[in-house]
Amino acid sequence: MTTRREFIKNAALASAGLAVGGVSTRMSAASYNRVVGANKKVNLAHIGIGNRGWENINSFENTGLANVVALCDVDLGAEHTQKALAMYPKAKRFKDFREMFDKMGNEIEAVAISTPDFAHYHPVVMAMAEGKHVFVEKPLTRTFHESELLLKAAAKYPNVVTQMGNQGHSEANYFQFKAWKEAGIIKDVTAVTAHMNNARRWHGWDPSITKFPAAEPIPETLDWDIWLMSQRYHDYNKDFHYGQWRCWYDFGMGALGDWGAHIIDTVHEFLDLGLPEEITPLWLKDHNDYFFPMSSTIEFKFPARGDMPPLVITWYDGVDNIPSVPEGYGVSELDPNIPTVAGGQIQPAKLNPGKEIYSKELTFKGGSHGSTLSIIPDEKAKEMEKHLPEVPKSTSNHFANFLLACQGKEKTRSPFEVAVPLSQVFNLGVAAQRLNRKIVFDRDTKRVTNDAFADAYLAGEPPRKGWEDFYVI
Repeated sequence: MTTRREFIKNAALASAGLAVGGVSTRMSAASYNRVVGANKKVNLAHIGIGNRGWENINSFENTGLANVVALCDVDLGAEHTQKALAMYPKAKRFKDFREMFDKMGNEIEAVAISTPDFAHYHPVVMAMAEGKHVFVEKPLTRTFHESELLLKAAAKYPNVVTQMGNQGHSEANYFQFKAWKEAGIIKDVTAVTAHMNNARRWHGWDPSITKFPAAEPIPETLDWDIWLMSQRYHDYNKDFHYGQWRCWYDFGMGALGDWGAHIIDTVHEFLDLGLPEEITPLWLKDHNDYFFPMSSTIEFKFPARGDMPPLVITWYDGVDNIPSVPEGYGVSELDPNIPTVAGGQIQPAKLNPGKEIYSKELTFKGGSHGSTLSIIPDEKAKEMEKHLPEVPKSTSNHFANFLLACQGKEKTRSPFEVAVPLSQVFNLGVAAQRLNRKIVFDRDTKRVTNDAFADAYLAGEPPRKGWEDFYVI
């Protein structure tokens, strides 16, 4: 296992400029050539190989650009990890990513991380210090502070390619929004309504709980201690494991963190939103100290930026919290860009997950992920047809984009420089949910100015013993 001393030493070597082209000094010349050589596959390690990890494994496999050399998961004996193990019988197997880097770091060129929200940060920062390119699922981190540290790491290791896994950022909506913004079709936006109103795993739970669920026997094949990473110790319970972790403030980011990166990502990037200055929970149904509300309405206020006016995003989640839509909205049909959820196709709950964008002259509606925008009502859309610019096609999907960037052929579309401030919007929103009060935020100092508890919440709890050095960049 990589010791903390070795971790710091490797980080210092990389930051001193001894990692060239994003490849650690531990790599051989042959490995380096595999990264930058024409038509060569990237030696890829997967961390988290079940459920969403399995979906990502297939997405990377379908690019034809990856050579999987290692598989890492805290439960290699679980039923949900067996497909990945069978697909790559020659890949080396590990329960602990630290041991993986220690034993075969010179064979790995990039990593794909599909662990729970609270467990993203640690393998990401270690991979970057090792000179490995990083693809990590959204939201980037569970805490504002961890995202801020990853922004520092991206500056410290500029040759490391980074990509957050909001895959719609490489699909049609990304290129359409960019083209329409540059052509002046999308301008003077003052308000955005974003919504995800489908049922969530915690709906139906008892919001009057006063403690965490009782301890249950840890599955024999699961390394629960590594699963927890730097998080304070919790007794194992099935409602913390698998996708259930998303329900809890200690482990996940709720509906906002899960879907926000698929719904407001293009609005955030191309309208230069950065960080909000006020975050107000307008309604939190069944608020409690442990898991997310049954329904949430959260208002994010962004100041004027250059010649763009102030903008307000209002987020709605919960099956009984459907926002109103503008006249001429039309039908909310099932969006083909929305992926399966928990083994089944998600269905619209009165209003499909998506957004409405209000500018001074035009109103747009859009879905989630890669769904394109349309102008409403239809009469206005027909009037605007002759003014719409040509929208370029994507040269690669999100997974191929990352691997091609590892080869020096493209640049990633959701690097940490873009993904960090987007993720921090959700960190601030979750802080407002957890504390159930308005947050006033200073965009320059990146501190909460009206509430000491909210300011402290952005940093999160201190890491468990043995994980402290991961928080030194």
